[in-house]
Amino acid sequence: MINKDEITKKVSAAIEIVRPFLQNDGGDISLVEITDDLTVKVRLLGACGSCPYSLMTLKNGVEQAIKRDVPEIKEVVAVNL
Repeated sequence: MINKDEITKKVSAAIEIVRPFLQNDGGDISLVEITDDLTVKVRLLGACGSCPYSLMTLKNGVEQAIKRDVPEIKEVVAVNL
């Protein structure tokens, strides 16, 4: 049985690791929710919200970092793309 609080803590910690890279480019990220099927929903903020490469950043950067630390996660999606 997966403890959702524990998953949320691990996902939040993974986001904190990638946050400085996004902030260096004028953006940021916030965790919106983790669904029951273990999809992480995030909101890309600042420059990341309008950057044409934001989907690539999301999948190749954020999603990989989260899945590396929390392999139970199915995928990461941005709610504002």
